[in-house]
Amino acid sequence: MLAVVCGIPLFLLETSVGQYTQEGFITCWRKLCPLAQGYGHFVMKLYDFIYIIIQVWALFYLASSFTSKLPWASCDNTWNTEFLKVTIFICLFSKPVNCVGLQSLSNETVNHTIRRVLVVSGGIEELGSVRWELALCLLLCWVFCYFSIWKSIRSSGKVAYFTATFPYAMLLILLIRGLTLPGAWEGIYFYLYPDLNRLANLEVWIEAGSQICFSYSVAIGTLSVLGSYNEYNNNCYRDCFWLCLLNSGTSFVAGFVVFSVLGFMAQKQGVAVNTVAESGPGLAFIAYPQATAMMPLPQFWTVCFFLMLIFLSVDTHFVTVECFIASISDLFPKHLRAPGRSEIFVLLICLFFFLTHLTLVTEVNKIFL
Repeated sequence: MLAVVCGIPLFLLETSVGQYTQEGFITCWRKLCPLAQGYGHFVMKLYDFIYIIIQVWALFYLASSFTSKLPWASCDNTWNTEFLKVTIFICLFSKPVNCVGLQSLSNETVNHTIRRVLVVSGGIEELGSVRWELALCLLLCWVFCYFSIWKSIRSSGKVAYFTATFPYAMLLILLIRGLTLPGAWEGIYFYLYPDLNRLANLEVWIEAGSQICFSYSVAIGTLSVLGSYNEYNNNCYRDCFWLCLLNSGTSFVAGFVVFSVLGFMAQKQGVAVNTVAESGPGLAFIAYPQATAMMPLPQFWTVCFFLMLIFLSVDTHFVTVECFIASISDLFPKHLRAPGRSEIFVLLICLFFFLTHLTLVTEVNKIFL
């Protein structure tokens, strides 16, 4: 809660800078402090685009869900290997301290993620071939991104009405289903009653602050660009307060969705909740798919989950790209904002990063596993 309270002023400050100057995160400093104008954020925005790989994986899992039997629900696949050969791979998705819970993760789910989705190259000296299924998913993601932002805020604003609200419908469906699962309340108890002794650990507070800054998109330029689209006299204080409250409230509710399912999975396997609890990609692409495979109508719940994940990542991605393009256009308005040129510029940006991101859908190097 303290991290949220500290994050709101940062959210407000960056948004108000964009609204006051009506400029993006690079040119806004011309009106505030010319000496502070720099291009450090420009480099950071290039890194932000890597977030698209979450979309690619989620889209691949979504397509795999439309089968009579989920591919990660059985060992009858060509990519399956013995469990002992893949236990080390799960450390890619977990901190070393969590590797003690390897036995709680099924052979089928781990094999599908590592050997079917990612695949493993021969070594660090081998880039490996491009995974054509993931490359196709990557192309679809960038095509959607292009048509979401090709008319700037006129198109991205309309798309955001759907991509920002649809995940809440999926979240509600998954929440209702999660709360009705056996063992759900054990997972929720684990979620609501944490180890209070950990509060004395400084690392916990650092992680909380980092998560708030990441969740609020603070200090990466996105807020100042979005704020520049507001009217000059808009009440940004009210908007920032409600947006921060909605953001943190959504995260809190999503915790019930996650831990109710983890409690169900722990009861099914006869282990403690902390054994199956994962974070990051391991939760989304290993633990949760494994849990849905245990439910009746697993395809439906898997589709709901990955649809929600796709739209959440799509929304974040095209807004990031839009802010990047808007800031570059602010530097060269006569050349890039002319009729017809804006669409071409957006197309070139999307094409360039699509080709660049093909390196992210090659075989995973085994040194990272």
